[in-house]
Amino acid sequence: MNIPFLNKEKNDRALTPFKYNALDEAGKKFSGVEMAASLGAAHLALIQRGLQPLDIKVRTSVLNFEITKKKVPRNEIMNFTRQLAVFMKAGVSIMEALEVIVEETQGKMLRKIIFDLIDSLRAGDTYATACAAHPEAFPNFYVGILESAELTGNLDQVLNQLAEYIDRDQVARTKVTSALIYPAVVACMSVVTVLVLTVFVLPRFRVFFASLNAKLPLVTRMLMSMAGFIGHWWYAEVALVIIIVGGYSAMRRSDKGRAQLDAIILKLPVIGDITQTAVLERICRILSSMLRAGVDLPRSMAVTADSANNAVFHRALDEVRDAMMQGQGLAGPIARTGLFPGAARQMFRVGEETGTLDQQLSVAADYYNRELETKLERATALFEPAIIVFMGVVVGFVAVALISAMYGIYNQVKVG
Repeated sequence: MNIPFLNKEKNDRALTPFKYNALDEAGKKFSGVEMAASLGAAHLALIQRGLQPLDIKVRTSVLNFEITKKKVPRNEIMNFTRQLAVFMKAGVSIMEALEVIVEETQGKMLRKIIFDLIDSLRAGDTYATACAAHPEAFPNFYVGILESAELTGNLDQVLNQLAEYIDRDQVARTKVTSALIYPAVVACMSVVTVLVLTVFVLPRFRVFFASLNAKLPLVTRMLMSMAGFIGHWWYAEVALVIIIVGGYSAMRRSDKGRAQLDAIILKLPVIGDITQTAVLERICRILSSMLRAGVDLPRSMAVTADSANNAVFHRALDEVRDAMMQGQGLAGPIARTGLFPGAARQMFRVGEETGTLDQQLSVAADYYNRELETKLERATALFEPAIIVFMGVVVGFVAVALISAMYGIYNQVKVG
């Protein structure tokens, strides 16, 4: 990681172009390029111009790009945030707290980032600006909440809220992963079983049957034809898998392709429902956390849209924010998107009318978290029998085909 920190002694450093998305004082969103010595310096320059940065990154060319982006594990960020909150609540300055925490940090990447944070604070940056220079560790909503907390002076409380949010987000991710492990293992074993049968077992029977010059039943001929096709065209099948995986990865990297994929996923029968619930839980949780920390609603909506991890919801939330800035309120535009169920629309409406939007969203997030657990359990309960039935059909088909052939050969020999 070679992200420089803002330092007065390095003014002679060559400036780097940074692409950014930001909000002006009227809440209007626009993009541009800022020349600065570092990402942190670009972030600070935008704030000094009266802009609220949403996303800043180095503008890369075709010849200069990152193949993979390393990120600090979420559990490390959670522990770091919780430790920092404890120190600040005890009256320890943020500089001293960071110096103590960095000595106990085991992760190399996070340790280097904390050293950069200390250097940035010594150079005169705010803590939020220092964190903004490291998007690989601190997402947009995290930095936005920190900026608001530093203005209101309740950084210790907000750090606790951030740690709780990350903890809940980790729990939700773990539940999804755990629910998918067993079905994924069963599915992989099913594929391996089919490949072993078609590549190793059935060809031996083909040679055996050919040596007898026997007339095989239709079901056996069908099985041998399929096994021969898979064994003969294996290179085309491998190429097809590579093309599918490569095409999927390429689409995920482009904005247009990702939007198409996300739209398709949301329309899938079981997966789409689970994805929608997970995205709704994340949106409600982030928006509630930002509003509770004192971040204004326009910026909270913009940051939440960027953090939704779904292009369809991202576009819808941007449209909602634009409509809200035009005086149309929040509940009406939310309902017009067609992406939010009745329970969510009701909570948005009640929260907007009573001025308790952060509380209503927190309740909604808890509700969708429970819904996600229930839907994952149901999906797992449906998927397991489906895989077992599929394996039974495959193995049964192979068994019937082979037994029928054996029985037919036996009858032909007996008659002969």
